Amino acid sequence: MKRIILIFLILITNLNASDLTNSYLTGLDRLNKVLSNSPESLDLEVFREVNFDKATKYKSWNIPFKANPNLETLQYYFYRDLFASIPNEYNRYFVTPSQNTYEFKFDKIENKFVKKQLKTKGILSYLYFEDDKIIIDEVSPKERLGKLFNDETKFRSNSMGKSLPSYILGHAICEGYIDSVDSTISDWGLVKNTLYENQKLIDILNMTTGDQKYVYDSHMLINGRVNREGYTNVDNPNIESIMKVSFQDTQPEKKRIYNYNVVNTSLIFNYILFKTGDANFQKLLNKVFQEKVKIKNLVSFYKNDGPSSSGNAHNMFYATRFDYLRIAKAIMDDYQNNTCVGKYLKEIYDRRIPKGVSMSGDGKRGEPQFNRTYSYGGQFHLDYPGIRDKIVFGLGGYGGKAILIDVEDSRIVVVNTIHFNHDRYKYNVKKLLINPIKHGKKSFEK
Repeated sequence: MKRIILIFLILITNLNASDLTNSYLTGLDRLNKVLSNSPESLDLEVFREVNFDKATKYKSWNIPFKANPNLETLQYYFYRDLFASIPNEYNRYFVTPSQNTYEFKFDKIENKFVKKQLKTKGILSYLYFEDDKIIIDEVSPKERLGKLFNDETKFRSNSMGKSLPSYILGHAICEGYIDSVDSTISDWGLVKNTLYENQKLIDILNMTTGDQKYVYDSHMLINGRVNREGYTNVDNPNIESIMKVSFQDTQPEKKRIYNYNVVNTSLIFNYILFKTGDANFQKLLNKVFQEKVKIKNLVSFYKNDGPSSSGNAHNMFYATRFDYLRIAKAIMDDYQNNTCVGKYLKEIYDRRIPKGVSMSGDGKRGEPQFNRTYSYGGQFHLDYPGIRDKIVFGLGGYGGKAILIDVEDSRIVVVNTIHFNHDRYKYNVKKLLINPIKHGKKSFEK
């Protein structure tokens, strides 16, 4: 099996259209889609019907933010996100479905505006939940993206996954593996002699570690600019490699500002792994997703290269559209029921920090509209424009992926997407994200 997987990964390296529709699908059939992101019930013939020769393959991993791709390009990148690597025990941390799945109640209404947005934008799925019921449940039309997935398909999280290690950290604290958010990570050998050595978890959670001179988003910096000459991407290597190559003998800046980057998230996730150990780390994941969230389908996090002792846990996450909603509901329930984890969520909310970034989206560190909030706390986007008087926990990811959780009025929006920009693929953030949280289901009845 290992040999088949290795050969198969080599086959898909170039990701040509012909490879995708022939060799790749044949490989999936040979492997019987073991632990695949694609559900068993989805007929793979639908992918052969897509003319990937019409797709644009960009140099970057993602569709560039400013691009306005054709439909075939959207389909290609969605397909690539699902099948670029075959999930297995060497590249994923898995959690199998709960034996006590949470089943949703439905009181669905249809909304013409939501349907229109799904016909023209890069949206895969749109869910609106209120008062313990799903009110809006829409997916992209079959002739657009909807034929490529079903309710068992695991969607890629992108940076929405940054919030999940924070939620897991709350459980690690409540289970006694870690004392509090004020604990430092100085007992962790992998960060010795780096700017992170004596950092408190709360500062890592808030992206205020004073690392703005060295890193931003997924890239190392030189003089404030992305280093394009050497080792630039810090999204994939394990913690040991990142610290040795990029952060040895560094010191934090005296001025601590919000500096959004994947290194801080990786530190949180892998510090949990360090403090729990392999077996208890899996038990903790099971406790969160099986017992608390009560997932219906398998979910997974990426593993980077190297053993767990090198810090190989990655926040890239895969789950079905309804399991994303289950996760959001679990967060909301914890907050409302004032559980131990709920108290953790309240603490990170109370200790949130101002982002200090342009709310117009201008500037080199401006954020896309769906992520554009005034505050950040505990790896969540907080204080959304137009609803700053409400306590809303936000998860956001590249391409327009967003989850907003109104923990006071029990309202949740889950938007899974493949692309977003400020042009042709800009979905209506106010009507799809803000207004439902602000006005509830009445916003769909206008």
